Amino acid sequence: MPAVKTRTIADINQKIADGTVTVLTVQELKALVAEVGVSSAFQQVDAIATGTFEPMDASGAVLNVGHSDPPIKMARATINDVPAYAGFGAVDLYLGASQPSERRDERYGGGHAISDLIAGKSLHLHAVGHVTDCYPRAEIDTQITKDRLNQFYLFNPRNAYQNFIVGVNGGDRTLYTYLGPLQPRLGNAVYSNPGCLSPLINDPELKTVGIGTRIFLGGAQGYIAWEGTQHFPNQKRLPNHTPIGPAATLALIGNAKDMSDRWVRGCYFRGYGPSLMLGVGIPIPVLTPEVVERAAVSDSDLVAPVIDFAIPRRVRPSFGMVSYEQLKSGQVMLNGQTVRVASLASLYMSQAVAETLRDEIRAGRFLLSEAVAPLPSDRPFFPLQEN
Repeated sequence: MPAVKTRTIADINQKIADGTVTVLTVQELKALVAEVGVSSAFQQVDAIATGTFEPMDASGAVLNVGHSDPPIKMARATINDVPAYAGFGAVDLYLGASQPSERRDERYGGGHAISDLIAGKSLHLHAVGHVTDCYPRAEIDTQITKDRLNQFYLFNPRNAYQNFIVGVNGGDRTLYTYLGPLQPRLGNAVYSNPGCLSPLINDPELKTVGIGTRIFLGGAQGYIAWEGTQHFPNQKRLPNHTPIGPAATLALIGNAKDMSDRWVRGCYFRGYGPSLMLGVGIPIPVLTPEVVERAAVSDSDLVAPVIDFAIPRRVRPSFGMVSYEQLKSGQVMLNGQTVRVASLASLYMSQAVAETLRDEIRAGRFLLSEAVAPLPSDRPFFPLQEN
């Protein structure tokens, strides 16, 4: 038989249905390519499972709580004292992951409330109404659970950064940032992308993902809904096509009622605020040998910029680029100084996301999907101008 030169997603889905599909985690794929080469790996593998588990601030949940008797048109609402946006429907709410509680411990926020709902807990809802003839109720206090919500789904405007930065602090006092505490005088460095495990790093030109791609989201099946906010595919790139800093992002959607609090966890950054740790896995269909070649990229082939947070400006000075291989070693050299490094992304949980997605595909419970439209490949990035 002649060697297979290309595949289709329909071909792969048929093998999933037949129980004959070969799917590897991206780490397993990289090891196979190192052993047998790109061409042979392409012949053997149908799909690749990627994963990340990292803080994703730009996340949130849409909730429809149903109508009370008498009905209320919610003007302001809190869930466990976390403000939820109520401006787009009488009983529709949007709960942002990074919104802090108004009355509880500052370490509790929207991400915690979302995770608590997913875990099956009962949460307090307080709402003040905009009184009208059809919505005469002025206020309500009650408890909600996910089983009593009509809709409860994550709709996340910006997830799964294709790459990100490394934060350091060249100043003389500790800074509390979205990367966590940065110690003065280059006392530490923090990064938040899992490098060669990261979903979009392994498809740098976004050739196998697009709007409508089915993904693993928080333990359930979700979808790429749109480009993410701050989507910047025009980022400068290395010869292997991977970006040298923050680049593509995704807007994701999925049914939170089917999710697990193992993969959706509230978190808190001291001096910065609450957020959400989220597991995202994207399957890469192995359609051509080029797909394998791109996904074979190693941490030594990927770089991120080291940014000094001591300068409080939009554009901060950089200490240059470091590879993810250096970052994962636990230390880097900056200005002749050895700097200890920590990762905000859980490399263990990122690998676990990929393994779970792989196993779901192998078991026939997860089919790949054709994108209905590509993600934009040309987007400018505008700063906010002051008039």
